[in-house]
Amino acid sequence: MKFKKVLSSLIKDFGVQNVRYGLIGGFSLIILGIPRTTVDLGFLIHRDDLKKLDKIMEMKGYKLIFRTENVSQYVGETATLGEVDFVHAFRRYSKKMLRRAQIRKLGDLAIKVLCLEDIVGLKVQAIANDAARKNRELADIEAILAKYRDEANWELLNEYFHLFNLDDDFNILSRRYRDVDR
Repeated sequence: MKFKKVLSSLIKDFGVQNVRYGLIGGFSLIILGIPRTTVDLGFLIHRDDLKKLDKIMEMKGYKLIFRTENVSQYVGETATLGEVDFVHAFRRYSKKMLRRAQIRKLGDLAIKVLCLEDIVGLKVQAIANDAARKNRELADIEAILAKYRDEANWELLNEYFHLFNLDDDFNILSRRYRDVDR
């Protein structure tokens, strides 16, 4: 996948069509300055914008291969286009995540990226949904907290861990990254 080219093209069309989005997943970590390998792009997108999204993705050469109430997955006609995944925002928490998305720069490209707490929140949800992902997701969460511990909204982080009954994990991370004398 040609990440920057695909990202630039999609972001431009999202702007023209007023699609509400926020970058998530591995590439959002890269933009936050956290080294991470990834093979696809992921976005949180407002569910009311799915028809616009379908038109954009079809026009760009993508085929919808999977959709549920919660997610859509597209695969490009060529390897250059790669795979792009979308999580649908329609619940209270995910709609707030979209409103908090912040413009971040990748070279000359301005991209809406979820705030770090919301990226962590989605990773916490991933752990709750699939325990086999816990080690990988916690490694990403720890990388975020190690870099942004002083900027993080710990109350919002606590809320996400509590929402998914992962209070013990939050307490461990809080002791490790928040309550540290430096």
